Amino acid sequence: MSLESAALRRIAPSATIAISAKARALKAAGRDVIALSAGEPDFDTPDNIKEAGIAAIRAGKTKYTDPDGMPELKAAICAKFKRENGLDYKPSQVHVAPGGKPVIFNALVATLNPGDEVVIPAPYWVSYPDMTLLAGGTPVPVETTAESGFKLTPDALEAAITPKTKWLLINSPSNPSGGAYTRAELQALADVLLRHPHVWVLTDDMYEHLVFDDFEFTTIAQVEPRLYDRTLTMNGVSKSYAMTGWRIGYAAGPEALIKAMAKMISQTTSNPSSISQWAALEALNGTQDFIKPNAKLFQERRDLVVSMLNQATGIHCPTPEGAFYVYPSCAGLIGKTAPSGKVIETDEDFAGELLDAEGVAVVHGAAFGLSPFFRISYATSNDVLEDACARIQRFCGNVK
Repeated sequence: MSLESAALRRIAPSATIAISAKARALKAAGRDVIALSAGEPDFDTPDNIKEAGIAAIRAGKTKYTDPDGMPELKAAICAKFKRENGLDYKPSQVHVAPGGKPVIFNALVATLNPGDEVVIPAPYWVSYPDMTLLAGGTPVPVETTAESGFKLTPDALEAAITPKTKWLLINSPSNPSGGAYTRAELQALADVLLRHPHVWVLTDDMYEHLVFDDFEFTTIAQVEPRLYDRTLTMNGVSKSYAMTGWRIGYAAGPEALIKAMAKMISQTTSNPSSISQWAALEALNGTQDFIKPNAKLFQERRDLVVSMLNQATGIHCPTPEGAFYVYPSCAGLIGKTAPSGKVIETDEDFAGELLDAEGVAVVHGAAFGLSPFFRISYATSNDVLEDACARIQRFCGNVK
């Protein structure tokens, strides 16, 4: 008799977390491993933000807050949306949770009924389909192409929408591809959504500030105000402010939806850490001077990785607009034989053989719903990236 519930059996463990754990285990066993699987900045949290957290502890700000965020932080989030996105929200329209993942989960659990569909462009962040399944919904992956920049097209969106569609989930810039939607591309998707008033939009903007080459970030409620009343705009402090471990995500949307999400969080995690909330308040209200220099460093790393991967036999790596990931194709290696003698039949085989032969941990594309690709996180130093890419080049050169 299985201990697991039927709901839990519908989902798989996070592939990115599993591969990072395997890389750590190999390192602990003495292997020389470079892990390019984790999705977090290698920068430290800025000092002013750390000091705000320390000051909160010393001031005794360590008690419960309102379940979905303290008023001071909600006000700062409203100011951020107005300042950076031209969006007007009241504190009653804001939801704060312990990370971006709980924000999305709370929204899905609060709104999905059995049979409701969630349209998810692929490649997608590994958790979107599984959170949909846990919430009782049906994920509807829609494959994109490298030629489209791994972005959903209006025709593909139109074809995916049915009377059962409840949500469209957009992630821009994207984890795993780094692809980001232009204003015109978002407007084209919005034009489709305006014809289907039963479809809500959840936009994951976690990588908003990590865009390159003068790309202008926009979010869909900003581009098309007529979607404002059925859009949940999600963001957080994890990536832009190097605060992954602080666990603060937030979103803004219609009051009725926010109220439903607050009901959900009141019976699950209760409030996010009070200390982390005070640190997030400083992140949003304090100096933003480090954000552009950090983005510039990520752009330099992107250019290094794209250049070196495109010199590897059988690999083709598009140039993404943002985040800190690349999503190269390994199609040129499928059907060939790895140095171990194993035939590479899938991108998962490629990732496994690369880790065994050269000690480089990447995440296979099947985990993100689109093969034969793999994801590299370049949130590490140039020296490490050069070493890793040289190992990938050597591995590919030894494939026969």
